[in-house]
Amino acid sequence: MLWLQALVVGLVHLCAGKPLVPRWDDFEVKHAWVEIPRGWELHGPAPADYRFDLRIGLKQARIAELITALYEVSDPAHLRYGQHLSKEEVDALVAPHSDSVDLVESWIAAHDIDTSACHHSDGGDWLSIEVSVAEAERILGTQYNVYRHAGSDDYVVRAMNYSLPSILHGHVAVVAPTTYFGTMKSKKKTSFLQPHIPTIESDADVAPMLTGPETLATVPSSCSTTITPSCLRALYNTTSYTPTATTVNKLGICGYLEEFANFADLQTFFSKFRTDAVGSNFTVVLVNGGENTQSEPGVEANLDIQYADGISFPTPNVYFSTGGSPPFIPDDNTPTNTNEPYLDFLNFILAQSDVPQTFTTSYGDDEQTVPLDYATSVCNMFAQLGARGVSIMFSSGDDGVGAGDCLTNDGTNTQRFQPNFPASCPFVTTVGATFHVPETGISFSGGGFSNYFAQPSYQSTAVSSFLTRLGSTNAGLFNVSGRAYPDVSAQGEGFQVVIGGRVESVAGTSASSPTFAGVVALLNDFRLANGNAPLGFLNPLLYSTGAAGLNDITSGSNPGCDTNGFSAGTGWDPVTGLGTPDFGKLQALIG
Repeated sequence: MLWLQALVVGLVHLCAGKPLVPRWDDFEVKHAWVEIPRGWELHGPAPADYRFDLRIGLKQARIAELITALYEVSDPAHLRYGQHLSKEEVDALVAPHSDSVDLVESWIAAHDIDTSACHHSDGGDWLSIEVSVAEAERILGTQYNVYRHAGSDDYVVRAMNYSLPSILHGHVAVVAPTTYFGTMKSKKKTSFLQPHIPTIESDADVAPMLTGPETLATVPSSCSTTITPSCLRALYNTTSYTPTATTVNKLGICGYLEEFANFADLQTFFSKFRTDAVGSNFTVVLVNGGENTQSEPGVEANLDIQYADGISFPTPNVYFSTGGSPPFIPDDNTPTNTNEPYLDFLNFILAQSDVPQTFTTSYGDDEQTVPLDYATSVCNMFAQLGARGVSIMFSSGDDGVGAGDCLTNDGTNTQRFQPNFPASCPFVTTVGATFHVPETGISFSGGGFSNYFAQPSYQSTAVSSFLTRLGSTNAGLFNVSGRAYPDVSAQGEGFQVVIGGRVESVAGTSASSPTFAGVVALLNDFRLANGNAPLGFLNPLLYSTGAAGLNDITSGSNPGCDTNGFSAGTGWDPVTGLGTPDFGKLQALIG
């Protein structure tokens, strides 16, 4: 236990005739890269007087209890199913031990940094304080440099490694920004334009064919090429449901740096593809300097809001615009950016008492580019939301099993499939992509097995069946005991999206995630309208009784890394997961 560790260290010092003062210069490495993360290049030393917010994630004393509670309230076979935790209950479970707080504040104070300026999260597990580069280098035993991302021309201040005094390793989970180089501009967006696919200006001819309860047989052949809300509502059997719990149920869309959803484009989209929604709109919440300029609408943002709203209407949709601060400018004497958007958003949303019941996010990184300590801390924050009754969807990525040569970054340059994060986090529901009618897995659908997170018990039976069928195919290229994804899938090609007043065809798992989230928002509406709790963390339900409410997709593959990747088949697979949603069947299962 932490207090025992501190006591032992103290007794050792006492017996040696030394004062009971911790050694702050007794460094042990917390995390280090063996090479500069790919895509980044060294620009030069960071200015010593550059100031930024240093975030220190303290180890959560009862995190195991939180995760146990998450699984219990999310398992339809458990007596606690649906009995989600309050914000205050979650805060209590993630609080650090008091020894951790005292020790970390003593460490900061020992470096002549005023601890009265520290800001603590509601749970007490995150501490942030403004420091200079020189101060951060001194307390973390490292050197900060400026690095440039060639693909986005983004600059960040980061370190190749950082260390902590040995006594702190049992108390501190992660420090940021340090070795996580990702920024929203450098992340992999999971959508792309498809200029080769024809666009349509209206589905007025299609929509009347899709009224009332539908089966797949009634979906017109045009939906194999161009996707509209009418196609999706028919495919996923939502056309006969009208939400009624609209005063309490909400759907959140996570948007990041320089991606804005456009109000005018949404109205144009509704006038073409969802005429009963014309005049309704989404609301915007600005997080940490996020903007809502309405200029230069983003493909990603417009796609997300138009299809989340197009399926879930009239459920209120909320667009969270998370900005971080302006990007680091090497020639600016007063830069302020830390560019940690996941932490910005999650710390913000976890501090709110009232949060949407459903979220969708369409960004990610190669898992190996995210330090394990950072990934674990962020993943545990998703667990906190799940315990509070929130369903979290993430797109699975658009690179199949991996893009390029798929070499590891541990210095061995070994070829391995490259999983995505946060798609690989076991506490989110990851959405892959299909196309055509009948549906088949599409080649870019991200899928695979985490190298960081162990395979959770809720999916072990389903994944074991897949691995048995797979045999020795791709042996050695992936971690057979890792968290497997995607969990589910939805259409991902030929989406008709209005961008700057014009209809464009868009593809990617960025289309799939808001589509699935829209269906989940309708299911949550049904639950809430009948006096029940929202669904919360979906995976234990989906891998058990909920599987009967999904359309199993048995064809398609996701090549990558100079291989054929994985193939879809009966049951779960790393291309389409458990399948696509059938709202009517799921509604009956959760009623």
